[in-house]
Amino acid sequence: MSRKRRHKLRKIQCDPLYNSELVSKFVNKTMLDGKKSIAQRIVYKALNILSERTKENELAAFEMAINNVKPIMEVKSRRVGGSTYQVPMEVRPERALGLAMKWIILNAQVRNGKSMFEKLGDELFDSYRKMGNSIKKREDTHKMAEANKAFAHFRW
Repeated sequence: MSRKRRHKLRKIQCDPLYNSELVSKFVNKTMLDGKKSIAQRIVYKALNILSERTKENELAAFEMAINNVKPIMEVKSRRVGGSTYQVPMEVRPERALGLAMKWIILNAQVRNGKSMFEKLGDELFDSYRKMGNSIKKREDTHKMAEANKAFAHFRW
């Protein structure tokens, strides 16, 4: 067990437009090279695209899209007696949120054509409808955890 203390989670400031901590975290994940105003513009335009397509409130649709991508289980490598096992573990809520945001942003960046806010809006809409690459990544993670359920007794 570690001798160091657990770090304290910092309180993140809410974003100015939606007054939401979740949107603020998403903006910070989207940001490249410290250019926060550009990241905010991209995220806000993407949320507008999402709300137009879903005919729902931006914040509610965004939360639904993020919750659809959050993983429940994942595998972690454990070394036991010279062998490495992929042990299925439950994902902490903070980590699940971070993974969901990361997967959405990375899959939006990979998309072809268009500008980033359109790609991000498309990826969020696909996540809202439980389709697309982010959902596929979540399903693959769950399948891997399900396939390695036999090693669950190595969890500690």
